[in-house]
Amino acid sequence: MDTKSMSQRTLVAGVVSFYMSAALVMVFVNKAVLNGSPSLPLLFLLNQLVLAVILLHGAAFVTPKVEIPQLKLETAKKLLPVTFVNVSGLVFNILCLRGVEASYFQIARGLVLPLTIGVSSAHSRSIPSVRVLLAAFIVTFGFFIGVAPDAATTQQLREAPSQLSIFYGVLSSLFIAIHAVLIKISLPYAGNSTIQLAYWQNLGSAILLAPFIFFQGELSELSELYRNPEWNSKIFVWGSLVTGVFGFLLCVAGLLSIKVTSPVTHMFSSAARSAIQTLLGVWLFNDLLSRNRIASILVIAAGTMYYTWVKSVETAPPPPSPRAVRLPSDDVEASAADRLSRIGEDEMVDMQAEKKSHPA
Repeated sequence: MDTKSMSQRTLVAGVVSFYMSAALVMVFVNKAVLNGSPSLPLLFLLNQLVLAVILLHGAAFVTPKVEIPQLKLETAKKLLPVTFVNVSGLVFNILCLRGVEASYFQIARGLVLPLTIGVSSAHSRSIPSVRVLLAAFIVTFGFFIGVAPDAATTQQLREAPSQLSIFYGVLSSLFIAIHAVLIKISLPYAGNSTIQLAYWQNLGSAILLAPFIFFQGELSELSELYRNPEWNSKIFVWGSLVTGVFGFLLCVAGLLSIKVTSPVTHMFSSAARSAIQTLLGVWLFNDLLSRNRIASILVIAAGTMYYTWVKSVETAPPPPSPRAVRLPSDDVEASAADRLSRIGEDEMVDMQAEKKSHPA
């Protein structure tokens, strides 16, 4: 049992680390491209989605472990909610990043944690423990510490981000929170395969996004930029390729992170990633690291560590009773019940639904 528990923890740690690394690369390459081509955010995003679909086909050609789903209208209708929420979150996310510094990006999306807890609790009809809510408050408070002006560095601060960019960040937080929960519901419709769900999301998001590029006039803007000798097209092209590859990895990593953990745990790993993101923003883009932002990093780290401790305590197995009857290890129903007793309250309804759709 100890070996199995250790393997599960190693899997979770590996998936979360993989997710955080891919997400950090995406943020900074996205920011570099948007700095050079701020008028092409949707076209840039479409390139990433299309390349992710192509990479999935290439991976399926190389290995049979990557299975491309059969395109059925009935399945597309069932996955439309998660696809719509996915592309909406991506759009608001990239519009927010375009208007703020890379190190400030975490602050603009500071409502992700409380919104995820709220959406997850509403879906599972359960209330998180007081300690989980306290951890969420600590991390969220850490986000907003960075918003407050720092008197010692007021003269050094750059122009404050626009309210519209902050609003995009709030909308991004909302759609990310809903998306994290919808993934759990949508996995059975994709054969309980993160790869197939990733394919459906990227293909569907590209189809939904394409018309808006014409409405926004980004193709004509691209034509004008191409004729401008000062525009560095290599940054846009190579940035699209790099973010397309890492976007594909991030999509799979994010889905795996939510699948092996929970929506709330997934968002707390994002909070820890944001602290690292602030430091990298200072290093790569010369973003300002004020005292408030340093305090923000420390508070976020403290809240994340506290949450990790809370989840380890709340999910710890109870001591065995002397009178308890030991169930056989090959008892499928017992294994499912054991898993349900160990996961967080916000996952219980989703696991029951998954069990009914895939009865082992």
